[in-house]
Amino acid sequence: MNEKPNTKSIRHILGLSGGKDSAALAVYMRDRVPDMEYFFTDTGAEVPETLDFLDRLEGYLQKPIVRLQNERPFEHLLKLHNNFLPSPRSRWCTREMKIRPFERFIGQDEAISYVGIRADEHRDGYISTKPNIKARFPFKEDGIVKEDVFRILAESGLDLPGYYEWRSRSGCYFCFFQRKSEWIGLLENHPALYEKAKQFEKFDEETGERYTWSQGESLDELAARADSIKSEAAKKLSSIKVVSWQQRVLDDDEDDPEDQSCLICSN
Repeated sequence: MNEKPNTKSIRHILGLSGGKDSAALAVYMRDRVPDMEYFFTDTGAEVPETLDFLDRLEGYLQKPIVRLQNERPFEHLLKLHNNFLPSPRSRWCTREMKIRPFERFIGQDEAISYVGIRADEHRDGYISTKPNIKARFPFKEDGIVKEDVFRILAESGLDLPGYYEWRSRSGCYFCFFQRKSEWIGLLENHPALYEKAKQFEKFDEETGERYTWSQGESLDELAARADSIKSEAAKKLSSIKVVSWQQRVLDDDEDDPEDQSCLICSN
Protein backbone atom coordinates (compact mmCIF):
# COMPACT_ATOMS: atom_id res chain seq x y z
CA MET A 1 0.00 0.00 0.00
CA ASN A 2 1.38 3.40 -0.98
CA GLU A 3 1.52 5.96 1.81
CA LYS A 4 -0.07 9.32 1.18
CA PRO A 5 2.55 12.03 0.72
CA ASN A 6 2.84 14.63 3.44
CA THR A 7 1.31 17.67 1.78
CA LYS A 8 1.18 19.83 4.89
CA SER A 9 2.99 23.06 4.13
CA ILE A 10 5.72 24.58 6.24
CA ARG A 11 4.52 27.48 8.37
CA HIS A 12 6.35 30.79 8.16
CA ILE A 13 6.29 32.51 11.56
CA LEU A 14 7.45 35.95 12.65
CA GLY A 15 7.27 36.84 16.32
CA LEU A 16 6.81 40.49 17.26
CA SER A 17 8.21 41.80 20.52
CA GLY A 18 6.79 45.29 20.22
CA GLY A 19 10.32 46.55 19.53
CA LYS A 20 11.86 48.26 16.52
CA ASP A 21 13.82 45.33 15.05
CA SER A 22 11.04 42.75 14.87
CA ALA A 23 8.64 45.41 13.58
CA ALA A 24 11.10 46.41 10.85
CA LEU A 25 11.55 42.75 9.95
CA ALA A 26 7.78 42.37 9.59
CA VAL A 27 7.72 45.35 7.23
CA TYR A 28 10.75 44.01 5.36
CA MET A 29 9.25 40.53 4.91
CA ARG A 30 5.63 41.50 4.25
CA ASP A 31 5.83 41.23 0.46
CA ARG A 32 8.66 38.69 0.42
CA VAL A 33 6.69 36.00 2.28
CA PRO A 34 2.97 36.60 1.63
CA ASP A 35 1.84 33.67 3.81
CA MET A 36 3.74 34.87 6.89
CA GLU A 37 2.02 34.42 10.23
CA TYR A 38 2.62 37.19 12.77
CA PHE A 39 2.25 36.71 16.49
CA PHE A 40 2.81 38.58 19.73
CA THR A 41 3.04 36.92 23.12
CA ASP A 42 1.08 39.15 25.47
CA THR A 43 2.41 38.61 28.99
CA GLY A 44 -0.27 40.82 30.50
CA ALA A 45 2.55 43.08 31.72
CA GLU A 46 3.12 45.21 28.63
CA VAL A 47 3.38 48.99 28.69
CA PRO A 48 0.49 50.68 26.83
CA GLU A 49 2.79 52.09 24.15
CA THR A 50 3.70 48.56 23.05
CA LEU A 51 0.09 47.59 22.45
CA ASP A 52 -0.62 50.85 20.63
CA PHE A 53 2.36 50.26 18.33
CA LEU A 54 1.21 46.71 17.56
CA ASP A 55 -2.20 48.04 16.52
CA ARG A 56 -0.50 50.45 14.09
CA LEU A 57 1.75 47.69 12.76
CA GLU A 58 -1.22 45.39 12.24
CA GLY A 59 -2.86 48.07 10.12
CA TYR A 60 0.27 48.39 7.99
CA LEU A 61 0.65 44.62 7.51
CA GLN A 62 -3.05 44.25 6.68
CA LYS A 63 -2.94 40.88 8.37
CA PRO A 64 -3.86 39.93 11.93
CA ILE A 65 -1.19 39.69 14.58
CA VAL A 66 -2.15 36.68 16.65
CA ARG A 67 -2.07 37.56 20.34
CA LEU A 68 -0.83 34.58 22.34
CA GLN A 69 -1.99 34.56 25.94
CA ASN A 70 -0.34 33.04 28.96
CA GLU A 71 -2.30 30.28 30.63
CA ARG A 72 -1.36 31.71 34.05
CA PRO A 73 -0.76 35.35 35.02
CA PHE A 74 2.57 36.53 36.39
CA GLU A 75 1.23 36.68 39.95
CA HIS A 76 0.39 32.98 39.84
CA LEU A 77 3.73 32.06 38.30
CA LEU A 78 5.51 34.08 40.98
CA LYS A 79 3.85 31.99 43.69
CA LEU A 80 4.87 28.79 41.90
CA HIS A 81 8.47 30.05 42.07
CA ASN A 82 8.26 30.63 45.83
CA ASN A 83 7.89 34.38 45.32
CA PHE A 84 11.44 34.68 43.98
CA LEU A 85 11.53 37.45 41.43
CA PRO A 86 12.97 36.56 38.02
CA SER A 87 16.48 37.87 37.49
CA PRO A 88 19.36 37.71 34.99
CA ARG A 89 20.40 34.44 36.63
CA SER A 90 16.91 32.97 36.77
CA ARG A 91 14.86 34.03 33.76
CA TRP A 92 11.86 31.86 34.49
CA CYS A 93 9.58 34.65 33.23
CA THR A 94 10.96 34.28 29.70
CA ARG A 95 10.50 30.53 29.74
CA GLU A 96 6.98 30.59 31.18
CA MET A 97 5.59 33.75 29.61
CA LYS A 98 7.25 33.81 26.19
CA ILE A 99 8.80 30.51 25.11
CA ARG A 100 6.08 28.09 26.21
CA PRO A 101 3.21 30.04 24.55
CA PHE A 102 5.32 30.26 21.38
CA GLU A 103 5.98 26.53 21.27
CA ARG A 104 2.32 25.75 21.97
CA PHE A 105 1.41 27.99 19.04
CA ILE A 106 3.68 26.02 16.71
CA GLY A 107 2.81 22.61 18.13
CA GLN A 108 4.28 19.82 16.00
CA ASP A 109 4.06 21.74 12.73
CA GLU A 110 7.14 22.25 10.62
CA ALA A 111 7.91 25.94 10.89
CA ILE A 112 10.48 28.54 9.93
CA SER A 113 10.81 31.23 12.57
CA TYR A 114 12.06 34.58 11.26
CA VAL A 115 14.14 36.44 13.84
CA GLY A 116 14.96 40.14 13.76
CA ILE A 117 18.62 39.98 14.78
CA ARG A 118 20.60 42.52 12.76
CA ALA A 119 23.88 42.09 10.91
CA ASP A 120 25.62 44.45 13.35
CA GLU A 121 24.64 42.43 16.44
CA HIS A 122 26.60 39.69 18.12
CA ARG A 123 23.82 37.49 19.43
CA ASP A 124 21.62 34.69 18.17
CA GLY A 125 18.28 35.43 19.80
CA TYR A 126 16.01 32.66 20.95
CA ILE A 127 16.38 29.53 18.86
CA SER A 128 13.96 26.76 19.73
CA THR A 129 15.45 23.39 20.55
CA LYS A 130 12.41 21.72 19.01
CA PRO A 131 13.48 19.95 15.79
CA ASN A 132 10.39 21.08 13.89
CA ILE A 133 11.27 24.79 14.30
CA LYS A 134 14.07 26.25 12.19
CA ALA A 135 15.34 29.81 12.58
CA ARG A 136 16.17 32.29 9.84
CA PHE A 137 17.85 35.67 10.23
CA PRO A 138 16.98 37.78 7.16
CA PHE A 139 18.70 40.92 8.47
CA LYS A 140 21.93 39.02 9.02
CA GLU A 141 21.61 37.39 5.61
CA ASP A 142 21.04 40.73 3.86
CA GLY A 143 23.43 42.90 5.87
CA ILE A 144 20.72 45.03 7.50
CA VAL A 145 22.07 47.15 10.38
CA LYS A 146 20.48 49.47 12.94
CA GLU A 147 20.44 52.53 10.68
CA ASP A 148 18.56 50.45 8.08
CA VAL A 149 15.97 49.51 10.69
CA PHE A 150 15.26 53.20 11.32
CA ARG A 151 14.97 53.81 7.59
CA ILE A 152 12.58 50.87 7.08
CA LEU A 153 10.28 52.07 9.87
CA ALA A 154 10.42 55.70 8.74
CA GLU A 155 9.60 54.83 5.13
CA SER A 156 6.68 52.68 6.26
CA GLY A 157 5.24 55.60 8.23
CA LEU A 158 5.31 53.61 11.47
CA ASP A 159 8.39 55.20 13.04
CA LEU A 160 9.31 54.05 16.56
CA PRO A 161 7.13 52.84 19.43
CA GLY A 162 6.35 55.69 21.82
CA TYR A 163 8.06 54.08 24.80
CA TYR A 164 11.45 54.79 23.23
CA GLU A 165 11.05 58.33 24.55
CA TRP A 166 11.92 56.98 28.00
CA ARG A 167 12.90 53.33 27.50
CA SER A 168 15.39 51.51 25.26
CA ARG A 169 13.63 48.15 24.99
CA SER A 170 10.32 46.39 24.71
CA GLY A 171 9.24 43.89 27.33
CA CYS A 172 7.35 43.82 30.60
CA TYR A 173 6.95 46.98 32.66
CA PHE A 174 8.85 45.29 35.50
CA CYS A 175 11.69 43.96 33.33
CA PHE A 176 14.71 43.52 35.59
CA PHE A 177 17.04 44.49 32.75
CA GLN A 178 15.81 48.08 32.80
CA ARG A 179 18.40 50.72 33.55
CA LYS A 180 17.74 52.81 36.63
CA SER A 181 16.89 55.78 34.42
CA GLU A 182 14.29 53.63 32.65
CA TRP A 183 12.69 52.76 35.97
CA ILE A 184 12.36 56.49 36.58
CA GLY A 185 10.85 56.77 33.11
CA LEU A 186 8.26 54.19 34.15
CA LEU A 187 7.60 56.12 37.36
CA GLU A 188 7.00 59.34 35.46
CA ASN A 189 5.03 57.90 32.53
CA HIS A 190 3.10 55.10 34.23
CA PRO A 191 3.14 55.65 38.00
CA ALA A 192 0.44 53.02 38.58
CA LEU A 193 2.62 50.36 36.93
CA TYR A 194 5.60 51.50 39.00
CA GLU A 195 3.54 51.09 42.17
CA LYS A 196 2.40 47.67 41.00
CA ALA A 197 6.00 46.59 40.40
CA LYS A 198 6.88 47.74 43.92
CA GLN A 199 4.33 45.33 45.39
CA PHE A 200 6.31 42.35 44.10
CA GLU A 201 9.45 43.33 46.00
CA LYS A 202 9.94 41.96 49.50
CA PHE A 203 12.24 41.96 52.51
CA ASP A 204 12.82 38.71 54.39
CA GLU A 205 13.10 39.67 58.07
CA GLU A 206 14.48 36.26 59.06
CA THR A 207 17.35 36.15 56.58
CA GLY A 208 17.75 39.86 55.93
CA GLU A 209 17.58 39.19 52.18
CA ARG A 210 15.98 41.73 49.90
CA TYR A 211 14.25 40.78 46.67
CA THR A 212 14.23 43.82 44.40
CA TRP A 213 13.86 44.42 40.69
CA SER A 214 16.82 46.76 40.39
CA GLN A 215 20.13 45.43 41.61
CA GLY A 216 21.23 46.96 44.90
CA GLU A 217 18.16 49.01 45.77
CA SER A 218 14.41 48.89 46.01
CA LEU A 219 12.03 50.85 43.81
CA ASP A 220 11.22 53.08 46.80
CA GLU A 221 14.92 53.90 47.11
CA LEU A 222 15.18 54.47 43.37
CA ALA A 223 12.26 56.89 43.41
CA ALA A 224 13.81 58.80 46.30
CA ARG A 225 16.85 59.66 44.21
CA ALA A 226 15.03 60.16 40.92
CA ASP A 227 16.54 63.61 40.34
CA SER A 228 20.13 62.39 40.64
CA ILE A 229 19.43 59.40 38.36
CA LYS A 230 17.95 61.68 35.72
CA SER A 231 20.89 64.06 36.06
CA GLU A 232 23.41 61.23 35.57
CA ALA A 233 21.51 59.97 32.51
CA ALA A 234 21.41 63.49 31.04
CA LYS A 235 25.16 63.87 31.48
CA LYS A 236 25.74 60.59 29.65
CA LEU A 237 23.54 61.67 26.75
CA SER A 238 25.29 65.02 26.63
CA SER A 239 28.68 63.35 26.46
CA ILE A 240 27.72 61.48 23.28
CA LYS A 241 26.06 64.57 21.78
CA VAL A 242 22.61 63.05 21.49
CA VAL A 243 20.19 65.54 19.96
CA SER A 244 16.94 63.53 19.93
CA TRP A 245 15.37 60.51 21.55
CA GLN A 246 15.56 58.71 18.21
CA GLN A 247 19.31 59.30 18.20
CA ARG A 248 19.48 58.06 21.77
CA VAL A 249 18.00 54.74 20.65
CA LEU A 250 20.45 54.67 17.75
CA ASP A 251 23.43 55.19 20.07
CA ASP A 252 22.17 52.85 22.78
CA ASP A 253 24.59 49.96 23.33
CA GLU A 254 22.33 46.93 23.07
CA ASP A 255 25.25 44.52 22.88
CA ASP A 256 26.42 45.19 26.44
CA PRO A 257 26.17 41.72 28.06
CA GLU A 258 25.49 43.30 31.44
CA ASP A 259 22.52 45.18 30.04
CA GLN A 260 21.03 42.67 27.65
CA SER A 261 17.31 42.09 27.80
CA CYS A 262 15.75 38.68 27.29
CA LEU A 263 16.51 37.85 23.70
CA ILE A 264 13.03 36.63 22.82
CA CYS A 265 11.57 39.86 24.23
CA SER A 266 13.83 42.53 22.91
CA ASN A 267 14.27 42.47 19.15
